[in-house]
Amino acid sequence: MKPKNTIYADGKRAIIYLRVSTEEQVDNFSLDTQKEICTKEAQKRGFEVIEMFREEGRSAKSITGRPVLISLLEYCRKNKNKIQAVFVYRLDRISRITADYLAIRKKLAEYDVTIISATEPTGDSPTEKLVETMLAGFAQLDNDVRSERAKNGLRARFLSGLISGKPPIGYKFQGGFAVKDPETWDNVKKAWDLMATGSKSSREMANIMNDWGLREVHGKKVHQLRAQTVCRIFRLKFYAGILASQTYPEEVKGQHIPMITEEQFYKVQAILDGRNPNKIALSRRTFENKEFPLRRIVKCARCQMGLTGAWSHGTGGAYAYYWCSSKCNHISIPVKKLEDVLIDLLKELTPKEKCLNFFIDSIHQAYRARSSRLHKIQAEADNEIERLRELRKTLVEKNLSGVYSDEVFKEQSAIIEDKMIRAQIVKDDATLDKYNIEAITSFIKTLLSDLGETYRRSSISQLKVLFSSMFTSGLAWSYNDTLNYSIRPLYQSIRTFKRTAVPSGAGEGNRTLVSSLENWCSAIELHPQSLYILPNYTLLNHLYKSISSSATTGK
Repeated sequence: MKPKNTIYADGKRAIIYLRVSTEEQVDNFSLDTQKEICTKEAQKRGFEVIEMFREEGRSAKSITGRPVLISLLEYCRKNKNKIQAVFVYRLDRISRITADYLAIRKKLAEYDVTIISATEPTGDSPTEKLVETMLAGFAQLDNDVRSERAKNGLRARFLSGLISGKPPIGYKFQGGFAVKDPETWDNVKKAWDLMATGSKSSREMANIMNDWGLREVHGKKVHQLRAQTVCRIFRLKFYAGILASQTYPEEVKGQHIPMITEEQFYKVQAILDGRNPNKIALSRRTFENKEFPLRRIVKCARCQMGLTGAWSHGTGGAYAYYWCSSKCNHISIPVKKLEDVLIDLLKELTPKEKCLNFFIDSIHQAYRARSSRLHKIQAEADNEIERLRELRKTLVEKNLSGVYSDEVFKEQSAIIEDKMIRAQIVKDDATLDKYNIEAITSFIKTLLSDLGETYRRSSISQLKVLFSSMFTSGLAWSYNDTLNYSIRPLYQSIRTFKRTAVPSGAGEGNRTLVSSLENWCSAIELHPQSLYILPNYTLLNHLYKSISSSATTGK
């Protein structure tokens, strides 16, 4: 309704645009306050207000994300020559970016519409247009200053060891600090410890952590962990007490409690990067069927494709058969026949008791002989890690003081990071304490004393581990009731291990020539890095963990 005693100039019509951002919603800057002031100014200038556009909770840092402003421009286009002005409380209601403001003003000028500020000097004269442009520039300056202060505040908080965003799983915010989350801390720490063994993939860890009740929370939505999320978790230095950011080049010590040590962090990084020396190649994963345990494990000797299996139903009942998955022939192999041949072969390949005892004795002797040297390697690795930490600290200080640019800092930091991982691998491999040699040798003796019986009581997962450690390229059925195979050097050395002489000065009991140990070790593939421990302990330890853990879990 038009106010009484108001005289409008012929054809002078206007619209009002009101905007307030979330942080600006205070009493003296509310939409109602803007509306009152703009309406009075329009009446004072003799304009009839025919439409009003209200935009609440929107920032003026960009045009995008402001649907009401877009609607206003479209309204002016459709009503060209019918509207002469757009009234605003202040010019920064239109935009706080000078270029955007001038673009909007130009677009409205094409429709013969003028922007009028209810609280600032604006108009069509050259001087007023200059003042208007300057006011738009001041709005951007104010916006830029606020943004700079916010960035500096966030950087200062980061450099002081505090995060500004949401802490990762295992932590929670309390009083502006990241503290332990009692509901998830223990399980996340267990996950790091399990990942450090090198026996689990990211997908397996995701399943395990989901079973433990760990979840990813985004706002009010809760999601199960995926392999990609788990991999991202195990890449965070935050858990080792270090703050790292894609925004800032520095790495600083956080004020939160570390969940793991730096050594454990770098060990996990080596595992994720595929540099895990504890890992041996296992058979290709396939669908496990207890009725056909050798499916995909045994290959066809003609085409080297894995055998598949199924039941055949006849007049006498159902019969289980294996056959070539590529169908290079139509010969079916009864399941019992293949298993009987395999069990006979395993019994033939079972090491004799003397060879097995000599082999186990040699492991103990080699283990003791290498202990002092490996402790020395471990001490050297500790010194190297400490040197790299000091080097990284100096690098950060020089970057902060401007001696090194961010590009140089990132390049040198990546080099130091890679050296830290390598040094940690050397240190980890030089630690004999992680190998329970008594448990391993006892387990190996039980495992290899009767391979036929071991086959009968093993699960499919256990058979894959066992066969991959015994045979170079698996087993192949030759269709003449025999299995083709090639024995790995390590296992062959166990079968043929013997004692031919006694070293001079040796005491009572089992004694083995040093040359016998050297011949055995040379038959094993050595790790490419000379500082690493010979992988006999590593491989046996992995075999022990893989089979014994799967036996415990039933997987």
